[in-house]
Amino acid sequence: MQRMYSPWRETYMQSFKDEKTPTDPSRSVFADIPPEEDEERFVLHRAEHCFIIMNLYPYNCGHLMVIPYLQTAEFSGLDAATKLEVMELTDLAIKALERTLRPQGINFGANLGRVAGGSVDTHIHFHIVPRWEGDTNFMPVLADAKVLSNDMHALYRNLKQAIGDLLEESAD
Repeated sequence: MQRMYSPWRETYMQSFKDEKTPTDPSRSVFADIPPEEDEERFVLHRAEHCFIIMNLYPYNCGHLMVIPYLQTAEFSGLDAATKLEVMELTDLAIKALERTLRPQGINFGANLGRVAGGSVDTHIHFHIVPRWEGDTNFMPVLADAKVLSNDMHALYRNLKQAIGDLLEESAD
């Protein structure tokens, strides 16, 4: 079996070793993000049990995550209300992606445990990755680079607006 080195994942994990890292090493990088850091940390929407955030090191443009506030590694560690909200926020995130980026498909799932690919395996989170025909190419293999064609800050503003519009429409 061949293994591919993905150095951006290490960069991602190291990016949290600054003054914003909780002093408790058992707390995940997703725990306790203060609301005043939402824009800086790309938090798109907060609900009662979970929030939607952009992945800082995306697999594709528009890679989002739904993250419960409760830190648990196990899916069974989530209560029914949180599980329901994960699905509701996933639906909201997909609709926002469809409005802003118009993907041809979506990958949705969670990596449960480090061996399943979970780089933050102590805090369950759910990935929503927009996909397009031909979005994988030779760059990651030959140049060890992933080409992302969207500005993260502009995409954040567009997705946040789309989420706001969708929530307003559903309230009517």
